[in-house]
Amino acid sequence: MSSKFYDFKNLKGDLTGGLVAGVVALPLALAFGVQSGLGAIAGLYGAIAVGIFAAIFGGTATQASGPTGPMTVVSAALVAAAIEITGSLEAAMPIIILTFLLGGVLQIVFGLINIAGYVKYFPYPVVSGFMSGVGLIIIILQIFPFVGLDSEKSTWLVMQDLPRLFSEFNWQAMTLGIFTVVVYLVFPYITKAIPSALVALVLASVASFFLKWDVPIIGDIPSGLPSLKLDGIFSVDSSTYILIGEYATVLAVLGSIDSLLTSVIADNMTKTKHNSNRELIGQGIGNSIAAIFGGIPGAGATKGTVININSGGRTRVSGAIHGLFLLAVLLGLGKLAAYIPLSVLAGLLIPIAFKIIDLKGLKHLLVVPRADAFVLVVVLLVTTFGSLIQAVGMGLLLACLLFMKRAGDISEEGMEVGTIAGFDGEKPWQDEVEFYEEYKDKVYIKHLYGPLFFGFTSHFQDEIKKIPKEIKALIIRMDRVPYIDQSGLYALENAVLDLEQRGVQVLLTAIQEQPKDKLVSIDIVPDLISEEHIFGNISGAFDYLKSHFKL
Repeated sequence: MSSKFYDFKNLKGDLTGGLVAGVVALPLALAFGVQSGLGAIAGLYGAIAVGIFAAIFGGTATQASGPTGPMTVVSAALVAAAIEITGSLEAAMPIIILTFLLGGVLQIVFGLINIAGYVKYFPYPVVSGFMSGVGLIIIILQIFPFVGLDSEKSTWLVMQDLPRLFSEFNWQAMTLGIFTVVVYLVFPYITKAIPSALVALVLASVASFFLKWDVPIIGDIPSGLPSLKLDGIFSVDSSTYILIGEYATVLAVLGSIDSLLTSVIADNMTKTKHNSNRELIGQGIGNSIAAIFGGIPGAGATKGTVININSGGRTRVSGAIHGLFLLAVLLGLGKLAAYIPLSVLAGLLIPIAFKIIDLKGLKHLLVVPRADAFVLVVVLLVTTFGSLIQAVGMGLLLACLLFMKRAGDISEEGMEVGTIAGFDGEKPWQDEVEFYEEYKDKVYIKHLYGPLFFGFTSHFQDEIKKIPKEIKALIIRMDRVPYIDQSGLYALENAVLDLEQRGVQVLLTAIQEQPKDKLVSIDIVPDLISEEHIFGNISGAFDYLKSHFKL
């Protein structure tokens, strides 16, 4: 049964996917709410509003949206800054709400002016350093709650306060925290039918309740529908406008990047194509509505989206159901959440934060181009111990300056710095004509011009996806690629992995010294592309294909 607006054959999968994603989102929403400094209820309000409205108005059919680690860390920094200015959370609320609201409005504007087309120019080291810094912030700020103690609001102050950790810790709270981490990590090996985060939350909370341990808990949270929180937002002091504008911009940019990255993952899983601009508009609407009810902002949640898809979700109805489930929890079970120990929430956030840290990027620090490694480390350190806003700005500035220097060096060496050619209309070179005429339906030859760096990687991956299904092999000519940065390395790695899954053999020809060294240093060669598939010239690749493939 189907209608003009919805195919009801998807209803069962959407219901299952949405409910499972909602179950997974519940403990994380509560934990992120506490992390933000606004309380568990703010996380739940945000998860409901963003979950429902981003799904309805967004551009990714299977997206499950809600509070995420990066968005929560920025929100927490804003809350701390606003309290420092006003003296109390109550007095700071107009600044906080206005900032959240403006962030959502900016996302809507981003979607209307096609800002999504520029997100691809964020270099990998900047994104990696920022995300790893966010993961470290969550871990550091949860150390004290994990052992039942109040925590400072900044990472630097927490590090200075560490001696108190060993003299005042609550062993009961720490036991619950450790138990939570163990259940969260081990339970998936028993079964994946029930989300481990929910199992850990319930078991640890029930144990704490019946053992009557003296540990800090969430405490009473409101139940029922929330009220509007617009009082005072239009009369905030003009001296806070810069703060509001800075944090709103960071929330909008980060929420957009976070959501679009998750949209790409959803595309790869469902073999569909999201609408980037509509996705930003939907996220902006969700975050704006969350703001006026006092909810923290969110974005496309990778874990929730993946679980939604794997559980059968196929349309935006699944994302809306995920949000509606959380609304039902708010209306019916809000009182029970009051008994959840804060150390249990810390036990959930710490392993999740480790997943946010880009271990892949950190592992390759010593082998990627030094400029990329430098940018990543600077952004990571400034994010973790300094200003989130300055971290992103500094990272982009450094990446651009360092690339400009490298491009200048290449020009001085007499190399051509061009753009990556597309497949459409790309004519074969003179030494390819004969082979091309005979095997053009089975083999693609891709010409790359100039450095493969962060500005071109998105285009490169898009071009790779255009290769028809009947193609059996792809030859990438790297004669004119003098340099490859970290973004380029990972773009090439992802492209080769995708092609391998489709049964397409990838061959490289005439690869220059710097790109070859970097491909070897992170094991793309020989783990993904064996040495026997790298040729000094195009004729060697042709001979190999003729002898090893039935072309």
